[in-house]
Amino acid sequence: MTMEKGMSSGEGLPSRSSQVSAVKITVKEFETKQSHKEKRGGFVLVHAGAGYHSESKAKEYKHVCKRACQKAIEKLQAGALATDAVTAALVELEDSPFTNAGMGSNLNLLGEIECDASIMDGKSLNFGAVGALSGQRENTQVRINLEGDLDLIEEGVVAAHCLAEKLLGYPGHSHCKTRNNPVGHSFLVGEGAYRWAVDHGIPSCPPNIMTTRFSLAAFKRNKRKLELAERVETDFIQLKKRRQSSEKENDSGTLDTVGAVVVDHEGNVAAAVSSGGLALKHPGRVGQAALYGCGCWAENTGAHNPYSTAVSTSGCGEHLVRTILARECSHALQAEDAHQALLETMQNKFISSPFLASEDGVLGGVIVLRTCRCPAESDSSQDKQTLLVEFLWSHTTESMCVGYMSAQDGKAKTHISRLPPGAVAGQSVAIEGGVCRLESPVN
Repeated sequence: MTMEKGMSSGEGLPSRSSQVSAVKITVKEFETKQSHKEKRGGFVLVHAGAGYHSESKAKEYKHVCKRACQKAIEKLQAGALATDAVTAALVELEDSPFTNAGMGSNLNLLGEIECDASIMDGKSLNFGAVGALSGQRENTQVRINLEGDLDLIEEGVVAAHCLAEKLLGYPGHSHCKTRNNPVGHSFLVGEGAYRWAVDHGIPSCPPNIMTTRFSLAAFKRNKRKLELAERVETDFIQLKKRRQSSEKENDSGTLDTVGAVVVDHEGNVAAAVSSGGLALKHPGRVGQAALYGCGCWAENTGAHNPYSTAVSTSGCGEHLVRTILARECSHALQAEDAHQALLETMQNKFISSPFLASEDGVLGGVIVLRTCRCPAESDSSQDKQTLLVEFLWSHTTESMCVGYMSAQDGKAKTHISRLPPGAVAGQSVAIEGGVCRLESPVN
């Protein structure tokens, strides 16, 4: 049975800008039951970027989100933990030529691909990231294995995942923790990240495979416009605006970071993010996808956290970095009303942030989930608990493509969220989401 209720996102909210508007949210609550004892539960929410998604490619965007959800759920049903499932989702998202991550990423000023990615585990709070990484098919193929065993995945978010498991100094990883480096690394960039990935068995990938005809055509088009702008305009602000407008004309070049958030059958959460970065960025530029607290955040329930939370961000990396949006959203979700808390965070901590006061428009998006346990409703389920999962997505960009699925669903649901007619991107907020109840074993 599905119950729907509408909630106004703009009622009684303090806002420092009269231009900030919010979109009505429809919350769909559904219950799922464990139909097969041999299959474990869990939930995944993914996004294919906050930016601009053309109607002509809507089918492709939704399809890749659906596949990513299915890959994560297959892992969860087999008993895998949240970190493995979120990695599987990112692998699928990165492999699509329609997303700006891994294969088909935006090209920098030199016509090269440099990718960023990170992953965070809510149980251990371990974090791994790579930045400005070339030559690897997907950045997130650097993945986290909490037992300290290296689990290589041939493609995907595995570089950040593997980095976290090998460089955070787990027992047996003495090569990471030395007298001169007693802590261990969590973030590698550029050539060092590439060398480390190759040394640890992650396959490299020739540039001609990473570059797609879409990304190459976008590079040539944007490069010509940038060169023309440099010849006829000397004002940097005008140059910046011209670059932004040229990006919007190209569907594949405007999409940003992809990401996923997951909760497994034990109630552990994880989050991951991967990005090819801005089109025509300067070589060596690192965006929010690789930075702690900016690209993703995951944190299990604890003494000071009544809820487990997971967040993945997308949009203009510089805006997300200066507001540390992933961690801000995670902390806000500890409030009683998740929808209200996220909306206020997007308005007050992002659009109206004092750190972005000079920006004409603040562009970004997030997917979030939070979970808590409550007693099962059935008297016959004394050894079970209900895992309540609240999930939301919000964006200030023109659109954001998302997909979600529980381990008991037959197929994933996908949606392209758009600002309403008349709303101004960078000054308006869209927010939607739902609630899922899953049966979970008592710890």
